[in-house]
Amino acid sequence: MSTDALFDRPDVTDADPDGPAPLPSYTGYATRVGNTWVVEIRDLPDDRTATAQGRTWREAKTATGNAIGEHLPAGHDGFGIQLAPADPDADAAITALIEARIALVYAEQAVRDAARHAARTLIDQGWNNRDTGAALGLSHQRVSQIAPRGA
Repeated sequence: MSTDALFDRPDVTDADPDGPAPLPSYTGYATRVGNTWVVEIRDLPDDRTATAQGRTWREAKTATGNAIGEHLPAGHDGFGIQLAPADPDADAAITALIEARIALVYAEQAVRDAARHAARTLIDQGWNNRDTGAALGLSHQRVSQIAPRGA
């Protein structure tokens, strides 16, 4: 299997420690009632709660954002929204998928890092780009990109 296409994705980088402060985030817990998602939003400022609803998951998420916005002070700088199923089994299934996707992103980064290191090692030993690419399962053009000569 060629890992060449992995290099078309952006690298994972650490967040800028001096970057903007994270925004507050609020979670709405959704329960299906008939044909409607009913959302309970807890832990709003001043220990308030709010409710929202929508026919679809997307509508419920939009309504959740609107309900949260109504309970925040004027001029707030924004906030994050998480919509989660109130059912623990459904929530665990979605969380497991999200965690697996995150692990995949980091695994792909590890492949890119290892490929760059291997290509740099072989190029520094005098290998040409075609042989390096063949040994690593990459195109010679990709080798040129990730381990340029003279760098």
